[in-house]
Amino acid sequence: MKKILIACEYSGTVRDAIRCADWNGDYYVVSADLLPCESKHHGLHYQGDALDLAYGEHWDLMVAHPPFTYLSNSGVSWLHRQEGRRENMQEGAEFFKHLLDAPIDQIAIENPIPHKYAVEIIGRKYDQLIQPYQFGEDASKATCLWLKHLPKLKPTNIIRKARYANQTPSGQNRLGPSPKRAKLRSLTYQGIADAMAMQWTQEG
Repeated sequence: MKKILIACEYSGTVRDAIRCADWNGDYYVVSADLLPCESKHHGLHYQGDALDLAYGEHWDLMVAHPPFTYLSNSGVSWLHRQEGRRENMQEGAEFFKHLLDAPIDQIAIENPIPHKYAVEIIGRKYDQLIQPYQFGEDASKATCLWLKHLPKLKPTNIIRKARYANQTPSGQNRLGPSPKRAKLRSLTYQGIADAMAMQWTQEG
């Protein structure tokens, strides 16, 4: 049985996509996050530090979505203007690197485009840049993948538009300040989760 850890995921999106693709019951899939799982499917979820599982148990594959608030290139200007932000960035980048260095044979880490200060701590740039519209989603949002012993994701259903739904005034890219803004912007698009499930969990 293939053991799969979905780190830093409270939504259950990738975990449940893998469970749905597991017709023969070949996968043991667990999500882990500091927050409780919000998925209605109630799959296995560990509420706590994902590193506890990544380093404390044997896993064949890990897909991780570490927090990106202080690592994203879109917010790099705040490093020079907001007190304490550099310290938070350092902590976030070191957490990212711990995930990347976990003793797991196959690893994928998903994050937005990082700024150069984060990359210096993480130790290397991403291996692939994908867009939701390559996987059947009406959205444009550059997403980076750091890969270890995994192939690059192949597009499954490319949507070509001049302007995608998340770029409209009511779209995800235009969300105003709110307690849920960060959570909503961090969600993995279903089309990407389905591609991960189909392309990364096959034996051999």
